[in-house]
Order: sequence, then structure tokens, then C-alpha cells
Amino acid sequence: MEKKVINPWEWQDKRSYVQAVEVKNPQGTLYVSGQTAINAAGISSNADMKTQLTETLANLEKVVKEAGYDCKNIVRLNVYTTSEAELFACFDIFQDWISRHGIRQTTTLLEVKMLFETLKVEVEATVVK
Repeated sequence: MEKKVINPWEWQDKRSYVQAVEVKNPQGTLYVSGQTAINAAGISSNADMKTQLTETLANLEKVVKEAGYDCKNIVRLNVYTTSEAELFACFDIFQDWISRHGIRQTTTLLEVKMLFETLKVEVEATVVK
């Protein structure tokens, strides 16, 4: 697999994403459903945004690894949140996670009216191999 990042500017680097990723000759593509702070018993978290974001990223990582893929090969992350202000207050957790895995991905972030039950953040991914 070959990955090429397309970044005509530099400003997005501080926001932990890229403008485009071209993938040539992948061996596989994994489309990961939106992951949230739901535990193994299927119970939605009532915790604050920081805790939910940490649990969400852990769940995403678990699914990616369970499928035999690597987080470093995430090429797209869509983030949905019920509060952009709360998310950005702990956005360093998201950025540190991206940096730790060496991810160079496209990203869309949307504030939505609500998510399932008590959830505050949801992240879906596309991963290549």
C-alpha cells in the first residue's frame, strides 16, 4: 500500500489533520462504525467529555486492532459531538492520540443536537492496509 498526503497549506497541521490522503494498492479497507464511550456490557457512559473521549478512542483502537489493522493507517476520522466547546476543552487528548499513533488523516468534525442516550462524542474511521 502507498499513502500520499496532500497538504497545500500548513495551517491544518496545528489542528492534527491533513487536507487529503491518496491510497494506492491497498490490501484492504476497514470502515469502522461510529465508536463511543459504551462499555463491553453495552452501557453508555454518563461521564464528562474528557472521560468519554478517552473511552471512545480506546474503543476505536480496539476495533481497529481486532480487525488486524493498525491505527497509523487511519486515513479518515469523522467526529460528532454534542458540544464543540466541551470537546475543544480536551482536544489535546485527541491530538495526543493521533500523534502517538503517527496518524495522518482527513477529518470532519460536526456538532450535533444529540447522540445515542447520554453520549457526547462519536468517532468513525476508515483504515487501510
